[in-house]
Amino acid sequence: MPLTEFRPKCLLSVSGRSVLDWQVQALAASGVREIVVVTGFVSEAVEDAAARLNSGSVRVRTLLNPFYSVADNIGSCYVARPEMNGDFLLLNGDTLIEPAILQSLLRQATAPVTVTTDRKPCYDEDDMKVSLDGRWLTAIGKKLPLEQTDAESIGLLLLRGEGGALFARGVESVLREPEGLKRYYLSAIDRLAETKQVGIVDIAGKRWREIDFPQDLALAEELTAIWAQQDWISGKAEPLAASQ
Repeated sequence: MPLTEFRPKCLLSVSGRSVLDWQVQALAASGVREIVVVTGFVSEAVEDAAARLNSGSVRVRTLLNPFYSVADNIGSCYVARPEMNGDFLLLNGDTLIEPAILQSLLRQATAPVTVTTDRKPCYDEDDMKVSLDGRWLTAIGKKLPLEQTDAESIGLLLLRGEGGALFARGVESVLREPEGLKRYYLSAIDRLAETKQVGIVDIAGKRWREIDFPQDLALAEELTAIWAQQDWISGKAEPLAASQ
């Protein structure tokens, strides 16, 4: 607020493009050919924006989450379960990423579920903190004690093989609980972590930005101003051979 009073966060303008536009460009530059955008608040505006982002190189379509006003983001994952076939990426609607992050994730991930992580000197209560055992994620959550925190999730996951089915069942399990609607979808990942099926790819040094507060938008402007000068924005980047 007030920037999101009448506009979904994914449609905020950053360096002349919406957050969604930047995301689609980064995904397309990494070889992704189909994108499903789960909508909720002011869904018609997002649907119109998604339609305009369709091109010869990437198909963008939408899926309505009618429960957005009563559930956290786990509700969006619940309605998207029919899309969780084969290998797929899951990207938060407020996270800006450069293609190098996607390419590292696609090349390095080996687990059924892979969480993309970054490290910094200290973490705050709003960070989605993670605990690690080597390359395995052992716990994830905003309330994770700082002494158990090794990194943070940037809001980008890759699910391969049985990973999608494991995640879908985990989402359903969480939603069966009394407070399930109020939980983040990563609570399902936290439970899967107990089974040693959640790996991580560390993208330290690569550029990304989560937009939660007005000051984040200013930092995102600085970052995307750099990206606007790079070839991947114009679609000249070489597609990744092992893309989704």
